[in-house]
Amino acid sequence: MAVPMAVNSGASLWGPLKELWETVDGAILRRQPETVHLLDLQLKKHKPHFLSLFKNPPKSSEQREKVRKASTEGIAIQGQQGSRLLPEKLLTEAFILSDLFDIGELAALELLLAGEQQQPHFPGLMRGLVAVLLYWDGKLCVANSLRTLIQSRHGKTFTLDLSGELVALTTRFTDELMSHGLTRHILTLVSEISVTREFERLQKERGLGNEKHRKEVSDLIRECRQGLADSLFSWTCQSPLTKEDTLALIGHLETVTAQADGSLDSVSLALVMALLYCLDVSFIEQGTEDREDLLQALPLLTERQYVSAVHGRLMDGQPWKLPGLQAVCRLAWALALRVLSQLPQGSALVEFTEADEALADQALLGDVFLFMKEGILGCDSFAQEEFYVRRLHSLITDFLALMPMKVKQLRNRADEDARLVHMSLQMDSELPSSLRKDLDHLMVLIGEFYSKDPFGLELGLEFWCPTESLQHTSLQGSYLGMALQRPPHKQVVLYKFVRQMGDLLPSTLYISYLCMLKGLANGPQCAHYCFSLLKTNGATHSDNIQGASGSPVSWEHFFHSLMLYHENLRRDLPNPDSAHYRHLPLRGITQRELEGLTAFLQLLTTIITWSENARLALCEHPQWTPVVVMLGLLQCSVPPVLKAELLHSLAAFGKSPEIAASLWQSLEYTQILQTVRAPGQRQAAGIEVELNEIESSCEEYPLTRAFCHLISTLVESSVPVNLGAGLRAPGFQPYLNFLRDSVFLPFPTRAYRRPAEKWEVADCVLEVFHKLLRDYEPQPSDFIQETVELQGEQVPAHKPPGHSIMFHLLNDSPMLALCLSLLEEGVRQLDTYAPFPGKKHLESAVLHCLCLLDLALQKEVMFMDLLRESQSSLLVSPLEQLFQGVSPQTRRADHIVNIARYLYHSSSNPEAAFQSAKILRRIANYPNIQIRLVGDFTHDQAVSDKLMAGFVECLDNEEAEEGTEREDDVDRLKKVARIRHETQIHILNLLITSLELKAPNLALYLLGYEVKKPVTSTNLQDPGVLGCPRSCLHAILSLLQRGTEKRSGPVLTQQAPHLAELCYQVIYQLCACPDTSGPTMRYLRTSQDFLFSHLQHLPFILTENQIAALSQMSWLMKTAAIELRVTSLNRQRSHTQRLVSLLLDDQPHPQHAADGESGMEEDTRSVSGFLHFETVSKVRRKLLSVLDAIDFSQDMPELLQLDFFERAQIEQVISNCEHVNEQGHTVCNVKLLHRVLVAEVNALQGMAAIGQRPLLMEEVNSILQQVVERNRVRRSLSAKRHALQSWRSLVETLLTACPADLIPADDRQLIIRDLLLDLFDKVLSEDAAGELMPMVAGAVFTLTAQLSQSVLSEQQQGAGSEASSGFASIANSALHLILRKLLDFILCTGGGYQRLRAHLYGSLLYYLQMAQKPEEPDTLQMAGKAMWERLTAPEDGFTKLQRENLAIIESYGKTLMEVVCRDACDGHEISRMLALAVLDRIFIDRQNQWLLYVCNSGYLRSLVESLRQDDAALQSLLTPQPPLLKPLYIYESKMALLTRVAKTGPGAVELLRCGLVAQLIECQVFDMVPDSDSHRMMRDPSGFIPSPVDRHRQILLPTLRLLQVILTSTSMNHQQGAAQVLQWLIVHADTVQSLLRCQELSMGALKELSLLTAIISKTALPGVLEMGGDINSAALLEFQGHITRFQRLCLSLLGRLAGSERERLLKQAQISSPGDSAERREEMEVAMMQVCANIMEYCQALLLQSSSQAQFSICLFSPSGSEPAGRDGGRSDFSSSLQSIAHCRVPSLGLVLYLLKNSAADFFQFHQSHRQSLGKLQSLDQLPPEELKELCQGLVSGPGGVEKISSVQRSLLAKRRLVQFINNRAKLLALCFYVIETCLFVLWRHLEYYLLHCTPSDPKDSLVPGTSLFRTRLADESLGGLQAVGGRGVGLSRVSQQDLDLLRGDVAAGFGEALQRKLQEVEGQYGQVRSRYTFIQALVRRVRGLLRQPKS
Repeated sequence: MAVPMAVNSGASLWGPLKELWETVDGAILRRQPETVHLLDLQLKKHKPHFLSLFKNPPKSSEQREKVRKASTEGIAIQGQQGSRLLPEKLLTEAFILSDLFDIGELAALELLLAGEQQQPHFPGLMRGLVAVLLYWDGKLCVANSLRTLIQSRHGKTFTLDLSGELVALTTRFTDELMSHGLTRHILTLVSEISVTREFERLQKERGLGNEKHRKEVSDLIRECRQGLADSLFSWTCQSPLTKEDTLALIGHLETVTAQADGSLDSVSLALVMALLYCLDVSFIEQGTEDREDLLQALPLLTERQYVSAVHGRLMDGQPWKLPGLQAVCRLAWALALRVLSQLPQGSALVEFTEADEALADQALLGDVFLFMKEGILGCDSFAQEEFYVRRLHSLITDFLALMPMKVKQLRNRADEDARLVHMSLQMDSELPSSLRKDLDHLMVLIGEFYSKDPFGLELGLEFWCPTESLQHTSLQGSYLGMALQRPPHKQVVLYKFVRQMGDLLPSTLYISYLCMLKGLANGPQCAHYCFSLLKTNGATHSDNIQGASGSPVSWEHFFHSLMLYHENLRRDLPNPDSAHYRHLPLRGITQRELEGLTAFLQLLTTIITWSENARLALCEHPQWTPVVVMLGLLQCSVPPVLKAELLHSLAAFGKSPEIAASLWQSLEYTQILQTVRAPGQRQAAGIEVELNEIESSCEEYPLTRAFCHLISTLVESSVPVNLGAGLRAPGFQPYLNFLRDSVFLPFPTRAYRRPAEKWEVADCVLEVFHKLLRDYEPQPSDFIQETVELQGEQVPAHKPPGHSIMFHLLNDSPMLALCLSLLEEGVRQLDTYAPFPGKKHLESAVLHCLCLLDLALQKEVMFMDLLRESQSSLLVSPLEQLFQGVSPQTRRADHIVNIARYLYHSSSNPEAAFQSAKILRRIANYPNIQIRLVGDFTHDQAVSDKLMAGFVECLDNEEAEEGTEREDDVDRLKKVARIRHETQIHILNLLITSLELKAPNLALYLLGYEVKKPVTSTNLQDPGVLGCPRSCLHAILSLLQRGTEKRSGPVLTQQAPHLAELCYQVIYQLCACPDTSGPTMRYLRTSQDFLFSHLQHLPFILTENQIAALSQMSWLMKTAAIELRVTSLNRQRSHTQRLVSLLLDDQPHPQHAADGESGMEEDTRSVSGFLHFETVSKVRRKLLSVLDAIDFSQDMPELLQLDFFERAQIEQVISNCEHVNEQGHTVCNVKLLHRVLVAEVNALQGMAAIGQRPLLMEEVNSILQQVVERNRVRRSLSAKRHALQSWRSLVETLLTACPADLIPADDRQLIIRDLLLDLFDKVLSEDAAGELMPMVAGAVFTLTAQLSQSVLSEQQQGAGSEASSGFASIANSALHLILRKLLDFILCTGGGYQRLRAHLYGSLLYYLQMAQKPEEPDTLQMAGKAMWERLTAPEDGFTKLQRENLAIIESYGKTLMEVVCRDACDGHEISRMLALAVLDRIFIDRQNQWLLYVCNSGYLRSLVESLRQDDAALQSLLTPQPPLLKPLYIYESKMALLTRVAKTGPGAVELLRCGLVAQLIECQVFDMVPDSDSHRMMRDPSGFIPSPVDRHRQILLPTLRLLQVILTSTSMNHQQGAAQVLQWLIVHADTVQSLLRCQELSMGALKELSLLTAIISKTALPGVLEMGGDINSAALLEFQGHITRFQRLCLSLLGRLAGSERERLLKQAQISSPGDSAERREEMEVAMMQVCANIMEYCQALLLQSSSQAQFSICLFSPSGSEPAGRDGGRSDFSSSLQSIAHCRVPSLGLVLYLLKNSAADFFQFHQSHRQSLGKLQSLDQLPPEELKELCQGLVSGPGGVEKISSVQRSLLAKRRLVQFINNRAKLLALCFYVIETCLFVLWRHLEYYLLHCTPSDPKDSLVPGTSLFRTRLADESLGGLQAVGGRGVGLSRVSQQDLDLLRGDVAAGFGEALQRKLQEVEGQYGQVRSRYTFIQALVRRVRGLLRQPKS
């Protein structure tokens, strides 16, 4: 054989064989699809392993050399590059292993390497020990594969129902193996391999580890032998062996020996059964369709040599090592020959068939039946194999049916022997030696054999022939109980055998016969037949055969005898006080009678256990009264054994509730357990004495155990509350005290002759406690101390037994201590892995203990709550705290550790592990205990490793299966599989609960995180790396990863959906928790590639468990969302890209072959995507197919239809039973509801109620079904909501958190389109559940926002090229479709769901935003275009889309209007704001039916009138600590909408008609101006809540804006609006004036001023008062005063802003917010310019309104041309300080001139920067990066913000900033131009007046203070409001000539050539592009003319 080049690290002796077994198992036992091909490949590959069964690769010097050099030269390892140097120690171990198993050196090395790899799965073992396990595991895989392959063959005994192709394959393969001598191989191996021999060898080489390792190795070796033997057995079941093989098998059996107890071991048993099947011809009787083929294949019929050889071998006189075995084989052969002789083919074999009698005789001489009982039935594995049982059944029944003469002989012989015995007894001589007991043995064999029926076959039915037809539903077995049909001959013969054996039965056979009947009565039907037999025996024969006594085997005879015994023994009842009580001679009953009575009682127990009819019939029999007689006998002095049997029989009677109730009373009455002491009685009597004095001294406790069993049965039905009433305090308490104090607590200290009995006692008493506690529900009445009257005095009443047990368990009582020490003892015994007597009962006792503790933990919360409420004086402690006590055995607090250690034994004790997990999970809910637990678990490293291994083993278990719990679970394996699964569920829930608590907690320890250091410092590794043990996390991941590489996806999601859901949840929690997130996600990403491998299998579709599938996907998607976010933040682009393309691509994905290739594949894919764009068929995007998997429809349960109960009351009860379960769903507790309803039914009195009880129960049942259905619907809806939520968060993360450039813009829009349309389709379908709508609305909102953002950013990037197909990448038609669906969605929500509509309004706003034109730079060229050009320009995309959108919205008509308007006026605040905003957007269109509707339907009036209600809320906002800011936001939205309405003429008129201004006038909030200084301290540190001053501003500004818009819109018919607004100004004059006087001109104040001055400039005019209608003269005077004051304040404000304060303010803005100083400065410049422009406009209006000619106009500025000389920080000083009215100094004309100059200078500066910025904008791409960064600085928040954004983003931001800057500059230019124009006009008007029309006064009186400068030439009083008291003469005389000269000089100096040229230039550069060509020119000319006027 060539030496392999490389070492297989998977070990060729283990890895490939394991794979082989998995394939065989998958194909044959699990029936996985598509495995036949795989199996074929594996069988071809491994054929040599099967041919040379268990043969090891030989050693060779070549290999030895190669291995020796591995430490220096290295050795090649498969799958790894290069060669690897191996340590010397490993090589030494390899040589030892090679010698030990006699295998090739390389194979040994491979085993060790595999051992090293597998070590984490075997904590605590070294690689060498693991290698030993792997070696034998490899062998076992071969043996198991062989057995399974043979079992799959087609044959005569059974079938596995596999496909024909598979069976053909395995049959062909196994036939070939058989032809190569498989039988010989197997027999040789079975004899060669032996556990002891192997152990000796291993022991010598130190190849054995701890107890567990020894047990595992011995189990593997045993299973190997068993597997081989089973293979042979399976073969013979299906097909015959050849002659040589049969003889070899017989030859092997000749040498077989028995075990110590006389039974065969399981391997020998399998081989014996194999031979019996070889010799089996009974199948010929079954008329199956392929009978002929099978007959052809049977060598017994076809080969004479075969028969002759076998016959010769078995007739051979040579004795075998086991004569009994030889006898069995001979009997089987004899029966085969008998069958052959009856067949036509048998005639050729006459010479052999005639020997059947002789063979049978020889068999009987070899005590064949005795050996069958002891050797075959005695073997444990016999009852575990159904076909063993069937074969033995056929052997026994064939003997009885085919050899009736032999049976007759046996009977005759027995009768003869009975006579001899009888004679010898009479003559007192010794018994004859020749006695044979064959019939005796046969009967006992039948009894033993049929009394066990593990598979529920009820084979004993073949012995019964029904005499009457049975009305029985579940008839089965060989004869199906149809009386019309004649039963088969065999059955008749067998029935005859049973009857005849009972006739004239000799006394020696009496007990055996009863034993046989006991076996044959095992089963529901058999018991019935047996009962009938015993009944008829007594009745019909009583007259004629045996006189009065009837047959000795009849009920009549039995009960008659019992009564006689009772009569006799009762007379001897001793006086309990006599000292001789216990030493009475047992006069009544001899040993023989005792055995007979025992046998009869056992038969009785069997029959009444199975048959309820028999139970009731016997119990109610008037003459026999069995219960009374038995209880009577119990009081007599009979041996404890008999009493025990009596108690067992009573227990069987007690199974019927109706008998149990009376049995309780009888038990109390007979005082079997003394519960009432007679007054003078000195000592106790009854069972207590028996236990303490008789049983204890005998060291055997049958009576105690039987008593516990009886109580256990009786408490099943119920415990009567009034038990023992009248004689003692009623109740169960005395029984409980006896069981606890006399049986349970002393049990460990008593002596036991049979060690196993100790645990039997513990088991049976704990079972009673368990049942009592299980059925106990704490009630308030349990905690009230009640008393009962007893013989005239009050004694305390007893509590329910469950209460007493709870009390003992919740205290540091002996009972709890014993339970805990029993658990400690149990786990210590299990840790030895050695069998010991009573192991089964110990395990059962431990299980009851665990159940007790679990129940106590479950009920303690309610118990302690009720205890607290009752204020009782009981003291209890929570059990979880008692668990922390110190154990007296170990002196450590290790109770919980002991409980957890049971998980380590889950493979052998699944139920204990399950209860242990349940208890730990309950304890885990207490955070304070968790930290202690982590300490206890990690305190001792060895224990810690074991505990971790236990948890991991439970999770790793491959036998676990999800299934529903059913009462009739016969299949033990299924039940165990379900329990294992439940254990896994509990462990995962434990992890989930713990993870929610703070660290350190159990979950972190179990999942392998650091508990002693910070959790974040954990570095997760694969198991075995850096000594990292295998933790629960590894187990969970390996559970989930199974099958991810296949197309079908993770296996767990299909096989155990609920388990998979919890696993995903644990993973999610680990990723979501900040501490564990980092380590977990790193590990999942690098070591496991977890998310990608699972997400590619989405969606999970499980038709029968939709809820679980949705939950699985939810947790997985949530985890994926976190992963996307984290990888995006960490800039791990490739990871993010891979997941994004997996979720969003609509091109088909190639399945990833391996991790390493993924990068390459992606490149090629993107290329191929371009090349084959047309050819590749599109696939559904992963995200959409996940959405498809969520079914939006939900079938709701119908309403309850009730006949008896009241529906309203039932609904009330149901809601009372509801609670929130662990998953957070509100569900109804069905068990509790059931209890409540059944109690209600039971409480009904009267005959009618009893008659209707079945109907009532039926209705209760229908209610419960309905509630179960409701729970399911709730869970289903909740799962769908959760799934949608997760889907939504994944979508949102994909679209918002991932780098934008991962998804190109056009793809992004298409993706969002698909997602939106799919969502709409699902939610708008007829049957979509309303509960899911909120989720969908949220998702729609996010998606629309994203779409809008994407479209807008694309518009910005590609502004130059307008897409022709439609708007952006997404076609207009798609956009319209989205809009229509969105509006449908809004409408389908109807009246409810207002909060939900908030999302939809938000979506609609985002949608409409797309059609909004972006801000364009004002290039100042637009005005140049002719009007015609502008009108005929083609419609751009934005306008078109906007027009179409509005058309679609209008097409929905009034229904939509109604919904939106209703939401705008009323309801939740956010919905109102958004509805108002939607209306605001829709009103853009001028010819709008919406506006008409709002006006006509009264909604507008309602909105206007609601302003008054808002007033109070807004006032509350101005307190220093405001309540919620909601009213402010709603007010702002409302004002925005009203402003929008006011923008159209009709809208403004409508608003005035609705009394808008009147409402605003009445609002008092405007007058509540907060004091700015006092609130400086009250600033909100976060800056989110504005200061009171800012809040007031936020209230005032919208109103000012609205008033301004109204003024603008109604300017044509101006009067009404202006007059009303003026009224508003005057009513709130104080506020207005304080604002105009404002000291601190902040940005906000400037905004207010710019709006306020704009309003004043349009309203505070003398002419407006006239239009206001009838105002009396007093009011008119007051109004005029106000107007004058406004005027003065405005002018003084102009002085401040035009003067030096301007520079100061701009500087201040720069200092206060250095970050965005440029923008703030711009805003301030614009605002200040706006105020100046407004005031100048006001001046102009005043001048124009006073008169059209200069000589009659009023003067606003004093005739002084000196410019204000600004002092920093001071006021401008162009006039002296006036005492009287300090603020109203009259400004001089110099100010106007100064403003004019400044504006002209500013204009050029602004113009220059505007041009520069335009240039930058046009060459944006060429700008240097530093400049770009600078431009973005203001728009990006946070330090280093600019660095983080991408270059595309940066240029977009820069562009936006430039456009903003250019437009600001354009605005400033327009304002400057306007200011220049108005300044020139005002200057000209004043100069014209002063220089032409003014008559100067006496020069002495230059500029006397006073207001008379404001005067007019008009005598008309109505306009005289502007002039002071003095007349015009006074005013004129106040201006001196000197003033005028000075004025002319100053102005001439100021208005020099330079300025004029500048002004001309301004008009040239700006004005001419507009249209008013030469206005400035004309004015300049006029002013120049005035100044050149000669002095008059």
